[in-house]
Amino acid sequence: MFEKAARKKAKLRLALTGPSGSGKTLSALMIAGGMTGGDWSRVALIDTEHERARFYADRPEWGTGEFLYQPLVPPYKADKYIEIAKAGAEAVGEDGVLIVDSLSHAWEGEGGVLEYKAEVEKQKGKNSYTAWDEAGKVQNTLITTLLSLPCHVIVTLRTKTAYAMELNDRGKNVPVRIGLAPIQRENTEYEFDVVLNLDRAHYATASKDTTFLDDFNAPITPEIGQKLRDWLAEGAEPDRCADCGHVILPERGVTVAQIVDGTTKTYGRKLCMSCAGKAKNAAAQTVSG
Repeated sequence: MFEKAARKKAKLRLALTGPSGSGKTLSALMIAGGMTGGDWSRVALIDTEHERARFYADRPEWGTGEFLYQPLVPPYKADKYIEIAKAGAEAVGEDGVLIVDSLSHAWEGEGGVLEYKAEVEKQKGKNSYTAWDEAGKVQNTLITTLLSLPCHVIVTLRTKTAYAMELNDRGKNVPVRIGLAPIQRENTEYEFDVVLNLDRAHYATASKDTTFLDDFNAPITPEIGQKLRDWLAEGAEPDRCADCGHVILPERGVTVAQIVDGTTKTYGRKLCMSCAGKAKNAAAQTVSG
């Protein structure tokens, strides 16, 4: 029967998408480090990117430590992902973070779901329809397993240029670039609670969010991980601006705590950086007037 809905403790289910060089791996580690309070023994990373994640281990300039690490080499079969993901979740514990970098290989990499579908289609008595049915079950099992793990989960997804067919001025259908799309089964990223899209300047924006990151547009820092951990574990709401009502986010190297403390002392209320600027201008005009 129905009951009153209430916020409960939850685990992070986050997807980071972006092109090559956008900072997906480091951003995932930043979030994970913030969520574990810098305890890197509770962070495990599955690396399908030719062991590039090793470059980010124990880098003081980025604040990373010696996280748990497991390369995943071809073939990128779903059952290999599942086996290693379960082992990673067990290693980090319920409050730890598992990073899958990247989930794209499970779809179109060697041994991935698309290749599996093609192999099934070649079998006697099979066709494209029945092959997709079997491949879809493999894909669903993988995603369901990742979303059911007892720890926090972050996946990265490569992106590619997406096109749509549109009528031109001559009435002909032509391909038109519409942006970037994750390399995975269509809409897979929306199985996750938070989807952050990274650009080549390393700025992240949310295309889906169930937490407090709707207005986020900045590089990812460990503080975001800390805020997500508190929000998910305690049901604690993040600090909001007293004027505009938006969540106060770190900006230009200034932490949320510093912004809250500074604006409270100066203006008597919590303000975001934008509203603090407006309050400063209003105060200056009052003095000059």
